[in-house]
Amino acid sequence: MNFRTLDLNLLRVFDVVMTERSVTRAADHLAMTQPAVSNALRRLREATGEELFTPTPTGVTPTRQAQALWPSVRGAIDALREAFEPQSFDPRSDARSFTLAMADATAAVIVPPIVRALDAERALVDLRFVPLASRDPRALLEQGGADLALGFFPELPAALAAEAGSHSMQLELLWGCEYVCVMRRDHPLAAQPTLTLDAFCAARHLRVSFAGRPRGFVDDALLRLGRTRQVMVTVNQYHSAACVVRQSDLLTVLPRSFVPATGFASELTCRTLPFEMPGIDVTLLWHRRHEHDAAQRWLRDLLRRMAVELGQPPAPAAGEWPVAEGGRSRRPAARTARATAGVIAPSTVAMAPPT
Repeated sequence: MNFRTLDLNLLRVFDVVMTERSVTRAADHLAMTQPAVSNALRRLREATGEELFTPTPTGVTPTRQAQALWPSVRGAIDALREAFEPQSFDPRSDARSFTLAMADATAAVIVPPIVRALDAERALVDLRFVPLASRDPRALLEQGGADLALGFFPELPAALAAEAGSHSMQLELLWGCEYVCVMRRDHPLAAQPTLTLDAFCAARHLRVSFAGRPRGFVDDALLRLGRTRQVMVTVNQYHSAACVVRQSDLLTVLPRSFVPATGFASELTCRTLPFEMPGIDVTLLWHRRHEHDAAQRWLRDLLRRMAVELGQPPAPAAGEWPVAEGGRSRRPAARTARATAGVIAPSTVAMAPPT
């Protein structure tokens, strides 16, 4: 390829198509027609001598050549943007709406301090919270259904790492938490100082599953021990689970930090689980199209501050997450595979998968 004759505008089109994974959405973003975007991609393919995208039913998928090229192109465009388009955002004078996706356990803990912070700052922003129905919210963010997602997405770190920096999402670890067994205060098992595995398996249970799945992390952990439990009820919200066990003999498994947010923690008893369970990594996920938007950066910084203010140190673990933005990197709370980008702000709040 002769760089001297290359139309650099083609690289801008390439970058947006890589981010959007769709010629249609890229055309909307660039204020171009679809044929114009397709023509730009054709010219870039001819200039590089490489196939860069393959069509799919929902858009396009980058080839290995495109994935290898993108980090250099993205870095150059980011540097130019910072030089020519410095941005600022003042929440006290700039009205802006944001949509955040999270589960009820996360919202119950983090939304109240967010409201207090916005009141103190006299911010003009409008925050809308929508529920999470999946442990993989990438499609929601790709389609613009939310600006970011906050929660426990255990499959994403490995999935994004496997894409070797060519993915369109950014993942950042915020805090860690642990699961506990929860029951009503006067439950027969609450009189025991510890909960045994036999007693746990002999009891009747309530499972939390956003999608109503018939198995969760607790069932998988028991299966590894050759044990099972009797699940009588499955609900899709943690608050519903707490309300049910408060008025029954059922046991449930919840994030420890969610229990105080129920509003009736004094009527509940928590016990350490009598078996090993993975910890909870609460992560912040956003689309790279928002990476340099000043208002979006302010929103992400707000969530980081809330995580720290809520905080206790995260659970111990090995490994480091590289820096996503802001120049910080701290030890993560997770015991699972890591993504290629992330930053920690320690706390002990949680949103978790089916239990």
